[in-house]
Amino acid sequence: MMPSNDANPKNVDNTSPESQGESGRTNFIREIIDEDIKTGKFGGRVQTRFPPEPNGYLHIGHAKSICLNFGLAMDYNGKCNLRFDDTNPAKEEQEYIDSIINDVRWLGYDWEDRLFYASDYFEQLYQWAVHLIKDGKAYVDDLDAQQIREYRGTLTQPGKESPYRNRSVQENLDLFEQMRKGEFPDGTRVLRAKIDMASPNLNLRDPVLYRILHADHPRTGDKWCIYPMYDYAHGQSDSIEGVTHSICTLEFEDHRPLYDWVLDQLGIYHPQQIEFARLNLNYTVLSKRKLIRLVQEGHVKGWDDPRMPSLSGLRRRGYTPEAIRNFCDMLGVAKSNSTAEIAMLEYCVRQDLNKSALRVMSVLKPLKVVLTNYPAGQVEELDAINNPEDPNAGSRKVPFSRELYIEQDDFMEVPANKFYRLSPGREVRLRYGFFIKCEEVIKDEQGNITELRCTYDPATRGGDAPDGRKVKATIHWVSAAQALDAEVRLYNNLFDRPNPNDDSDGKDFTAYINPNSLEVLSTAKVEPGLAGAKAGTGYQFERLGYFCVDPDTTADKLVFNRTVTLRDDWAKIQKSSG
Repeated sequence: MMPSNDANPKNVDNTSPESQGESGRTNFIREIIDEDIKTGKFGGRVQTRFPPEPNGYLHIGHAKSICLNFGLAMDYNGKCNLRFDDTNPAKEEQEYIDSIINDVRWLGYDWEDRLFYASDYFEQLYQWAVHLIKDGKAYVDDLDAQQIREYRGTLTQPGKESPYRNRSVQENLDLFEQMRKGEFPDGTRVLRAKIDMASPNLNLRDPVLYRILHADHPRTGDKWCIYPMYDYAHGQSDSIEGVTHSICTLEFEDHRPLYDWVLDQLGIYHPQQIEFARLNLNYTVLSKRKLIRLVQEGHVKGWDDPRMPSLSGLRRRGYTPEAIRNFCDMLGVAKSNSTAEIAMLEYCVRQDLNKSALRVMSVLKPLKVVLTNYPAGQVEELDAINNPEDPNAGSRKVPFSRELYIEQDDFMEVPANKFYRLSPGREVRLRYGFFIKCEEVIKDEQGNITELRCTYDPATRGGDAPDGRKVKATIHWVSAAQALDAEVRLYNNLFDRPNPNDDSDGKDFTAYINPNSLEVLSTAKVEPGLAGAKAGTGYQFERLGYFCVDPDTTADKLVFNRTVTLRDDWAKIQKSSG
């Protein structure tokens, strides 16, 4: 017996939501939901789902869907399921399932006890397929994949019927059962819906519902050798779970008539599919096929490489879930595709870390400074602010001594125009410290600068000179004797052109990989207070940007990834666009 459209689906709470939520924001999806609640459709319930296929790691594009589906459920006092559409064992792995669960949790969302798999429903999906066959709405086809494509026709020409389309119901039932029993090789037969080979929508030209695939499934093992297609399993899984609003990206808009057709033919509970524009990001590829190639071909060092747009890669780079959620919120929900600026994402990261990250001093390319008038062997402690944006962050002590390291870029022997940092005879302020003046430049036999001899003014500790003289620059530093060695990895865009997906010039997207996407600095120096810093902890290296402790860090070696620079390109883009 087929469940009716008003049957109470699996794990559904039929109580109406008490409120719409607190955000007050609206978009076309919210307007649809508001109207459905007003008219009592779905009994006033709101239930969504996030349905990833476990054939790769989640990326920033998935984050938009996660935030939308879980966010709507939260705002309308509804529910959101996490469901794996695990219908293709040839490409799916437990590793991917585990990573997806971890990523959704990391973003801050909870599906409670509603973790589902399409494979949970394989028997029911099979029985529904049998029902379609009995109703004359599905048939077993012997055409191979290439022949099916040829028979389908084109956008301007109708398709033609398969010579196997008019098999009897009993023959189709027998063949479908034999398919299930594993009596046919892969690719020799499929189950197709019998709809309309002349339909202007190619998705309705007798689409494939089941194919033969002798492959072990991560959850069901070798129990099945036929697997439902996504377009078939998706709607029925939504129906079983009591989903009210099945939110998909725009590429599924042309698939919606098939979603509706199958549910209508079965006469079961019918959710509503709604499509929105997916996230596209410049200087980035989000095609799972291309991301897999980047990993498998060794262009990156794995799915969690900080140059990858995967959530695991962004997490390792130091991006926060709050920043990603804010980014998705800024993007909004639209009906037409567009490409977002990666500078907007970086802006959101910078805004979040500005409030939360502790400030520390680090020298990436050290240049030694000797204060000739500072007592040898003396060490004093200076007060440094942990985070000026957080009044509760307090302060810390940093050691100061005769020998320091400053940034190579903060010295110029022959200063260029508008260069106000250290140069021979010029005075600058050391952050939280004293005025220093360069008196002598020491070079090696090749003429490379190896050391600066400077003097300091003890009367300028933490303030201005008593005689009123001013300096035009403040630079950061670390005390040489107490500084910790560190490796710092500077990450830039993985691609060197805004749209690496554009193949109009005939080149593969890998041709646009940025050869300078990673620079490793192995002689960096950081404050001694960073000893024991835990992987994942984010800091602002003053004047340099935001950095995150990498998991490669050990007790003997600190490793940092640059999360984002301090330069706000998004503000410049906004200003230039008016």
